[in-house]
Amino acid sequence: MIDSSTSLYAVLGDPVSHSLSPVMHNSAFVHIGCNGVYLAFNVKGRDLAFAISGIKALGIKGASVTIPHKVEVMKFLDNIDEKAAKIGAVNTIVNRDGKLFGYNTDCLGATNALLEKTGIKDKDVVILGSGGAARAIGFGIVSEGGRLTILGVLKDEGENLANDLGVNYYHPSELGNIDCQILINATPVGMTPDTKAMPVQREDLNKEMVVMDIVYNPIKTRLLKEAEDLGCITVDGASMFVYQGAAQFEMWTGKKAPVDIMRSTVLDVLGK
Repeated sequence: MIDSSTSLYAVLGDPVSHSLSPVMHNSAFVHIGCNGVYLAFNVKGRDLAFAISGIKALGIKGASVTIPHKVEVMKFLDNIDEKAAKIGAVNTIVNRDGKLFGYNTDCLGATNALLEKTGIKDKDVVILGSGGAARAIGFGIVSEGGRLTILGVLKDEGENLANDLGVNYYHPSELGNIDCQILINATPVGMTPDTKAMPVQREDLNKEMVVMDIVYNPIKTRLLKEAEDLGCITVDGASMFVYQGAAQFEMWTGKKAPVDIMRSTVLDVLGK
């Protein structure tokens, strides 16, 4: 029951109409009996500073930050967690008595999702993309001992990320010339509604690869379908999404996240 004591949480992004964060977090609130509600707000880049001020003004207890604000949002926060600062991206905001603290749970979400299917240490890993999500995942891969390469269409952004992580950067057209045991799509290519899009060509894939896509809507992107057809081990975006969301939930509430409930809710919605 929503009342005057209900705590408000939110996701800020552009676009956010596809986001399953509200249904995932709201199901978790209900399950543990927490008087909270989570809403999605479409925030344009020009309005990001106002939105962050609104978190303070309205007493919003916590927020998720998604594409394209994970890097830009850092300049508007009062404190950045050490790991998030090293990553250079924030996807989680916690409001503590009017002070906004920034964290990154994408890193943990991605590595946990991958480790369910494969080891990372000493593997040749390629990340497609160089934005906030790629930063977090790249940090996790390097921390786990993977040999990382960044591929991105934005040369300056890609080179900056590669330099920050101490790895190599190339244009995506070079994928066929690079050793790759684990391929991770950290771009929105293939996300609803553009579900026919694919960040690489089919001929760039081979059956020995583990292929991960952080896009979770649809649950099985064209990239994952093509990879499965070739016999690749695949990791869908729902796994990373749930793990990073569970970490957020625990930061906001101080309570153990009902991970199984969150996962089943997301999969149920995607299945429909």
